[in-house]
Amino acid sequence: MAAIEVERGPLGEGPSPRGGSVLTRGLGGVPPTMLVFTGIISVQFGAALASRLFASTGPAGAVSLRLVFAGLGLLVAWRSTLRIARGALPVVLGYGAVLALMNLSFYEAIDRIPLGMAVTIEFLGPLAVSLIGSRRWIDVVWAIMAGGGVFLLTKSDGPVAWTGILFALAAAVCWAGYILLSAALGERTEGGGGLALAMAFGGVLIVPIGIAEAGAALLNPAALAAGFGVAMLSSVVPYSVELEALRRIPARVFGVLMSLEPAVAALVGVVMLDQLLRPAQWAGVACVAAASAGATRTDSPEGRK
Repeated sequence: MAAIEVERGPLGEGPSPRGGSVLTRGLGGVPPTMLVFTGIISVQFGAALASRLFASTGPAGAVSLRLVFAGLGLLVAWRSTLRIARGALPVVLGYGAVLALMNLSFYEAIDRIPLGMAVTIEFLGPLAVSLIGSRRWIDVVWAIMAGGGVFLLTKSDGPVAWTGILFALAAAVCWAGYILLSAALGERTEGGGGLALAMAFGGVLIVPIGIAEAGAALLNPAALAAGFGVAMLSSVVPYSVELEALRRIPARVFGVLMSLEPAVAALVGVVMLDQLLRPAQWAGVACVAAASAGATRTDSPEGRK
């Protein structure tokens, strides 16, 4: 998943990122909508590349390589903001742990079910955070639509890999926790320093699991190169482009654009992984994406009129 959620709330709502780094220089002339789409496409291509690593490293090994390389990259990029207050340390460590578990669950999911299905189910996490506690009738519609979408996703010609669906649901739960911790991290740290430290800590937590699963395969030059590519595509590139986009467009608009991610994931699965979905499953992707966009749109002051 893209790292930008550190500075925004559910489905794109929340405070904008603060500070800057070498990652965001030179992006000022690119339209913000193009930046968002670039981030979405980069994340999904990164996930597809990671899935091709599974044969040699397994999901845990691929996650280890991604978090280690992404952590190192972000530590370098945000080295000027790495000092944090002692009171922020528990938030940073908790955030890193949730980040690691979320990515591990997601990679375990895409090892078992199509990429588009996994991303769509994972989107239930931020959607749930957006809807919980709401008393507006329209949010009931979005919840029912999302539930119907997940039901359609399980329609398959063959046996459904329920373990993959459960891992995707676990990733959704972690994403919800990730969002809730984001607000605290944004309040207690400046720029991307907190995220960089959290990413590095998540890598430290996952590496022993990756070593247990992949062993010496993690040091294979091809695996290291692919892991570096996954880290850049899935974390560093989307973080930088989305960071710049959030400075220039309202968070609500950003959230609506991000709701296209399940559909993009399904398309990338078709193009890169030959993962064909049935018409009913495409309808499920559309339902969850529409529910995400609707919940984001109606959560704004304009949407309540």
